[in-house]
Amino acid sequence: MFEVREKIIKNQAVVANDWGVLRLDEGDSADGVVVPAGKAIVPLSVWLAQRAALAARLPEVGVWLASDERPEALGADVQQLAVIAVDFPKFTDGRGYSIAYNLRARLGFKGELRAIGDVLRDQLFSMHRVGFDAYATRPDRSIDDALKGLSVFSETYQASWDDRTPLFRRHHREVQKTDGDVGFGI
Repeated sequence: MFEVREKIIKNQAVVANDWGVLRLDEGDSADGVVVPAGKAIVPLSVWLAQRAALAARLPEVGVWLASDERPEALGADVQQLAVIAVDFPKFTDGRGYSIAYNLRARLGFKGELRAIGDVLRDQLFSMHRVGFDAYATRPDRSIDDALKGLSVFSETYQASWDDRTPLFRRHHREVQKTDGDVGFGI
């Protein structure tokens, strides 16, 4: 099945989408499935099985990773791909956050990092924090409403991909020490 969404969120704006996502149907094999012409994001298994032919089509081919796959399986190809997508099979599966962080922080991926699958407004802020910059939200939800999810918080406590300094290091506080209360002001 080749799925093309009309619009996605990219770089904090709703934009037209020109990439399709190939999903294997039951009975399809990674080495036998035909990848449609044009911009296509293929499963990791298809990329690995048809690498020579697909690499010749770069930059019009991207790869998507399932939540149980490791981005290291792409090897040096990470630097050649324009788009890598991470599939969220259900809202409660958070493994994609770790995949995204590792793609950015450990593997140095600089291209578009897209969240696909069961992607909802409530996830977008946290997804952005770990390196996602594009989101194909669920088709049964308003994409314009989902866009608001990127700006629901004005401050973060933890360090992450988008800000490597935790809150306590970003803000200076005056510490007032009183007799016997060494924890005051913490």
